[in-house]
Amino acid sequence: MDASRRIVLGTRGSDLARTQTAMVEEALRAHSPDVEIAIEIITTRGDENSRHAAEPIDRKAGRKGLFTGEIERALLAGDIDVAIHSAKDMPSDPTPGLEICAVLPRASVEDVLITKSAATLWNLPNGATVGTGSVRRQRQLQWARRDLNVVEVRGNVPTRLRKLMENPWDAIVLARAGLERLGFDLSHNELVFNGERLRVYMLPRDRFLPAGGQGVIALQVRSGDERVASAVARLNDAETLLCLRAERDFLRRLQGDCDSPVGVFATIEDGQFTLQSQVFVDGEAAPKTGKTLAPLDRQPELLAAALFQWMYGQKN
Repeated sequence: MDASRRIVLGTRGSDLARTQTAMVEEALRAHSPDVEIAIEIITTRGDENSRHAAEPIDRKAGRKGLFTGEIERALLAGDIDVAIHSAKDMPSDPTPGLEICAVLPRASVEDVLITKSAATLWNLPNGATVGTGSVRRQRQLQWARRDLNVVEVRGNVPTRLRKLMENPWDAIVLARAGLERLGFDLSHNELVFNGERLRVYMLPRDRFLPAGGQGVIALQVRSGDERVASAVARLNDAETLLCLRAERDFLRRLQGDCDSPVGVFATIEDGQFTLQSQVFVDGEAAPKTGKTLAPLDRQPELLAAALFQWMYGQKN
């Protein structure tokens, strides 16, 4: 087939990343049946058994070097045409020469507590051990219950579930979107993993505000690549992209990213644009919170600027 009709999708090799890429591939085939689609699996620093596993990680860089750096470099080099990302893993500052051209409709944004026996967060035993790889979730858990012993856990979704089963932990916290995309049925407040039943509790969004971009699959292309951008733009969910722009711009102003203890969430309902945030600072158990509303015709970046100014009394 003519190379001008070929599009190469780049993704990580985890089960979730492959599933999300398959969603993009299916949508592309439906909108552009004449396009040949190839998939390139790229190993990142965040993947288990990566050749970079022993390299030091700059925590100030968030997860950029963990989950997106290698994929973005492949995109800039022309080895792939579209980078498929979980939007929450992307740094808040855009990478020069690249742009988010489209997003799929947003999935559920809640975080879920997976436990071996307890039904909710509130009836975990005193001093219970809960695992999470997210700084935001760590702070939210400790804000909700100071007695909890929160431990760090890394790996993809099956790995984290396996670690829960193999360790003397009481629970772990995962994103609902990832679990459901992998086919786990959470409708009965439980899930089955390796033949074992685990309890599922949806954490309340008012206390566990999601990470910016949580539940969003972002499609990143090279700036100026009109051929690919035109094909990818057909998949875009306009409202989801508006919300993502607001969340990312707030993080940019805050100089935060997905490895910062920040929750930020934008919604659109009845012609109203709402953006709310939850920012944890060192030495304070409770977060600094804010919320702003505007008509839907307002630019997302202006909404983010208004929230930042309201919370911090300054422009940035």
